[in-house]
Amino acid sequence: MAVGRGDIERVLRETLAPTAVEVLDDGHLHVGHAGAREGGHFTVRIRSTAFAGLSRVARHRLVYDALHRLMPSGIHALAIEARTPDETGTTS
Repeated sequence: MAVGRGDIERVLRETLAPTAVEVLDDGHLHVGHAGAREGGHFTVRIRSTAFAGLSRVARHRLVYDALHRLMPSGIHALAIEARTPDETGTTS
């Protein structure tokens, strides 16, 4: 079963209790790319108090840890924008 945006959003909501989360399917940008056959390409924009005081790398680790069960089921590439609710930036 292929992983979809809804699957990723559900897991992130359950594990990181975000104030905002947006999952974009970037698959259309990778048509013809060999890795596209191995799974989906997604961008995650997430705001959570769980990221407070953490480095960018540590924030990404939290997201990857939350999604670890979905990775073999269809996530080939994942771009992450992780912020706290009070940080400015493009994250929704």
